[in-house]
Amino acid sequence: MTKSIIMFPCNCRMAVKLLCLCLLLTLLYPSWAKKHSCPTSASSCDQCLMSGPECAWCTAPNMNIRCHNMKGLRRMGCRKSHTYNPQGEVQIVRNITSSESEAKILFLQPQEVSLRLRPGVSQIFHLTLTMPADQPVPELTTDASNVPEAVNITFSNADARNPLLIQVNVVAAQCPSKSDDSNPSKTGPWSVSISPRGSSLSVKLEITLECQCDCTGNREENSRACSGHGALMCGQCECYNSYTGQQCQRNTGSLTSHSQHDDYCRSAPDALVCSGVGVCVEGFCECEMRENPEEMYSGRYCECSNFDCLRANNKICGGQGQCSCGKCICKEEWTGEDCSCSMETAPCMATNQQLCNGQGMCQCGQCKCDLPYSGPTCESCPFCENTCQQHVECVECRAFGMGEKKDRCDQICGYLGVTMVETKDDLPQQGGTVKLCKMRSQDDCFFYYSFSHTSSGGESTVARSKDCGTN
Repeated sequence: MTKSIIMFPCNCRMAVKLLCLCLLLTLLYPSWAKKHSCPTSASSCDQCLMSGPECAWCTAPNMNIRCHNMKGLRRMGCRKSHTYNPQGEVQIVRNITSSESEAKILFLQPQEVSLRLRPGVSQIFHLTLTMPADQPVPELTTDASNVPEAVNITFSNADARNPLLIQVNVVAAQCPSKSDDSNPSKTGPWSVSISPRGSSLSVKLEITLECQCDCTGNREENSRACSGHGALMCGQCECYNSYTGQQCQRNTGSLTSHSQHDDYCRSAPDALVCSGVGVCVEGFCECEMRENPEEMYSGRYCECSNFDCLRANNKICGGQGQCSCGKCICKEEWTGEDCSCSMETAPCMATNQQLCNGQGMCQCGQCKCDLPYSGPTCESCPFCENTCQQHVECVECRAFGMGEKKDRCDQICGYLGVTMVETKDDLPQQGGTVKLCKMRSQDDCFFYYSFSHTSSGGESTVARSKDCGTN
């Protein structure tokens, strides 16, 4: 197939083109437009990586869950050095620069580029087009007849001021299925030619899809991690004949009696066979199936489950995490043993834009206030010495249109509700959450008001009558 796009130096046309490009990618790749959930039950590295661009594989031994996003694997104890999470790469293979004498003729740079693409992760590189000043900007075409439809190549101006600096964006929607025989080379490399229309010059682009884990080619025979009775590949043991177990530690040929089989299926001499939730078959535990197909036992002795974790709000791991061998693996924005503790801080933000008014700690999305402060954001302290002083400028500008904050009253003091009464005798009585205040105003008179904290900020009742004759 041949793909082409005309580059316009006009900024407005480029903006429209980029918008169309974004819409095109969204339509072509809806599976990447929404957040993927990595299959924690993936049986191989290839299956894990093909599930989504955010999925990573752990090659460390003795891991119950190997497929998760990077943060999930790190929370489960998988070191960064044991994680496999390719994101593709761009390699400039040939990049000959033009001389001054060549500036008068058409020239492309670089001349050869190699791309490794992980589906869902786009790769970008730039082309510089050198050409005579009196020649119009040519149209770029691509000859990609041997490349699968899942690979998309688009062009755009990298710099609106320089229409000859071209950004090339390459992305693959997905890996080809194993049953797809339309292309004998399912993952490449494929050669693509990019050239200005009517010119013999071209840029060679070689594309390879990353649809297989590199670790599958690193098979360690007779691995010590597999007790010397199997091959280690991508952190998992493939046991040789007559051996079984997670570390190939069981020799099924040496098991001659039912009782001996059972001994190999106990986590300790006095432990239940297969933890009481499975049967021992030739020294290997086969775990029971649950009525709910989403619930399952796992582990060498069926000692783990994905449902026997702490609950919150009547949900396993509070509905905000995954249960792994009795332990909750929480989502990024949640924490706690049952994943019920939100790391969201917005509910703790006080009207002064400080967490818990600087008078407490935000824990699980709620303020734990230091005495004598109280309230949802620790702003309630009716009898603190600075309560009246803290709000006097907002009270003055809201009630009388005076004071230091009068010009910014709506922006700064919007949190405060004001009710006017005639005299100080009409103010609410002090007590509970109500604090009575007597403060000097900008006109050198005293005015009186009450203040109390509310969920929306604060409420103040102000006496319209001031006292200008006494101190």
